[in-house]
Amino acid sequence: MTFPTLSESLRLERLQPPTSKVRIVLDTDTYNEVDDQFAICHALLSPDQMTVEALYAAPFNNNRSNGPADGMEKSYGEILRLLDRLNIASDDFVFRGSTGYLETADQARESHAARDLVQKAMASDQTLYVVAIGAITNIASAILLEPNIIERIVVVWLGGHAPYWPTTREFNLAQDLHAARVIFDCGVPFVQIPCRPVASHLLTTMPELEVHLQGKSTIGDYLVETVKGYRDSHYAWAKEIWDISATAYLVNPDWVPTHLVHSPILTDQVTWSHDPGRHFIRVASGLNRNAIFKDVFQKLERVK
Repeated sequence: MTFPTLSESLRLERLQPPTSKVRIVLDTDTYNEVDDQFAICHALLSPDQMTVEALYAAPFNNNRSNGPADGMEKSYGEILRLLDRLNIASDDFVFRGSTGYLETADQARESHAARDLVQKAMASDQTLYVVAIGAITNIASAILLEPNIIERIVVVWLGGHAPYWPTTREFNLAQDLHAARVIFDCGVPFVQIPCRPVASHLLTTMPELEVHLQGKSTIGDYLVETVKGYRDSHYAWAKEIWDISATAYLVNPDWVPTHLVHSPILTDQVTWSHDPGRHFIRVASGLNRNAIFKDVFQKLERVK
């Protein structure tokens, strides 16, 4: 597969943190966890910072699904339930994604989500931010279907661990290694938010959620009750809400500081290898946990 080659000046320009409102699509394995629901709400409730043009259901396979196709379908249904509670229409806005993972790094998986991403990217000269918070199958497939979208998009992905981490065997990345390799290898302007040790700082507790969200709105109550379903202890327990790191980067990049690194190589052992001759990507190195949760909670509190 041959991909367009961006000039370094254009790549570095695209990799600058956004300073104004952006257009985005959000790719999410929504039913897999509860942090996806928070991230969807955060994006939709941030109209001053982003215009959400579509939501895509991503495949996932764990104890909440019986395979990637089932995970995608359950995620699609969960997106619809969220939009219903937010009184947002789903027609021509929510798209089913892939029913499986890539079998090779040069063969796309067809889906409505991948095709819609191609259409939206090619329809405008304004850069489209592709925010992904699950397995990156749909995004890699869109790039394989139409490599020229590389010239029109920036991918922001919560996936993998930091480039210096001893392993990158993390749920989003490890589900589809071929898709992850496409993203790291193809040269698309790319912002990686590592799970460890960056997004892993985004933890909240039931007392915090009950104070800020419970009884404030239908969607707030729904999120609190969903988090309660994950509670495995009543003592010293906190819940990961990692996915809001990706939306927070677009709301205020100062909350998610980043730096440029050469794109790492994903090995068959699911570790990183490094070559200083490779193209640059931007990688998050930390985050402001309190500022991010404050923004999410305040926006959810305003929902009627």
